[in-house]
Amino acid sequence: MKHPFDAKKTLEIIERMKLAKIGQYNKWEKIIKKLKKEQELNAEELEYYSNLTRIYKDSKITHRSKIFHSKLSEHDEKPPCKTCGDISQYYCNMNDQYFCTIHVVGHDENEI
Repeated sequence: MKHPFDAKKTLEIIERMKLAKIGQYNKWEKIIKKLKKEQELNAEELEYYSNLTRIYKDSKITHRSKIFHSKLSEHDEKPPCKTCGDISQYYCNMNDQYFCTIHVVGHDENEI
């Protein structure tokens, strides 16, 4: 399966985060194995990765803060996802739009 992001660069980032003890080791291991076998990541794995990091096309890497994407609480209004129309789970304050778990990663033209 072809990932909508650079799998090689993603593996490098995850390896660095794992060594720096950022995140949970066992979750990184599962994601690494899937990426190396070119398997599709499930929604939970995509969400875990997208909550901790953001990769840009120009190869500059920045750690994401909650400033850019806020996970909506059970009490928040959940308008449709901008991309697919499903119930949104994240709000992006950079462009004032709502996204589901799948589409929060890669919705920005500067982001893979």
